[in-house]
Amino acid sequence: MSRKIVFDDQPGLPFEEWENPYSDSNTDAESPGQPPEPLYFCSFGSGSSGNSCYIGSAAGGIIVDVGVRVEEIEAGLASNGVNMRHVKAILLTHDHSDHVKYVYSMLRNNKHIKLFCSNRVLNGLLRKHSISRRIKEYHVPVFKEIPFKILDFEITAFDVPHDGTDNMGFSIDFRGRRFVVATDLGEVTDRAHYYMSRASYLMLEANYDYKMLRMGRYPEYLKARIMSGHGHLDNCQTAAILAEIVNPAMSHVFLCHLSQDNNTPQIALRVVRESLEARGLKVGNAADTFEDLKADVQLAVLPRFGMTRWFVFRD
Repeated sequence: MSRKIVFDDQPGLPFEEWENPYSDSNTDAESPGQPPEPLYFCSFGSGSSGNSCYIGSAAGGIIVDVGVRVEEIEAGLASNGVNMRHVKAILLTHDHSDHVKYVYSMLRNNKHIKLFCSNRVLNGLLRKHSISRRIKEYHVPVFKEIPFKILDFEITAFDVPHDGTDNMGFSIDFRGRRFVVATDLGEVTDRAHYYMSRASYLMLEANYDYKMLRMGRYPEYLKARIMSGHGHLDNCQTAAILAEIVNPAMSHVFLCHLSQDNNTPQIALRVVRESLEARGLKVGNAADTFEDLKADVQLAVLPRFGMTRWFVFRD
């Protein structure tokens, strides 16, 4: 049985806006007959130029990775009525620059926010980047496969194979629904498969088109690194795994971390859509149109630059 970590003994956690933030009742499934509480999501950028997204509820939210300028994140949240005081935590998937470049700037400007990552990710961050060691003052250690709580989310980090330091995905449970982030992985391991298959909303990378990469301008060593088991997933690999794990509970799939040089949104969408349709599924465009309401699953690509629309999930 997995153990559960609750950080109610951490010093200096200014969660004054919460009501009993670590109570087990906060993550119970919806009460029968009650409308589900909304879950909010937006991406601020997805790709080797910078990655960051927000996942929140009425109680507040968390930011996953901070590879996008802080001003853009703050402006994007403000445009949807979210003050930075409502952001309680940052989760880091790994220590590559496109995921961590602005993390200390955000923490320094918002001292109430805590940084959740493993000790190895933090050490890799300090070793590889010019970041103040004072970042340790914000750090709360995370351990893979051991759930922890932030606000009304129960979060489990799981291992993914990539060539960063201690790479991880996150399964974020909100009242019986799960938002799963799986970016920067060279293959889908059994544990990643387990968490991804339980997702209600899945953010999964589709980094490159195999033919574009093989025929492209990258040097051979870089092509080999990308195609390795500790590199990235191509469109066909992503399509195959989605066709395997998709189920009636999975309502949205977001393709992320597309290569600017070796992929296009059109190609990625076509490959994945065809794979899902081969399963007999009707695939929507995640645009909340009348046609989308009739679809079995919604499919969208997260843009490399700029913010997505504000997604509100109610089921």
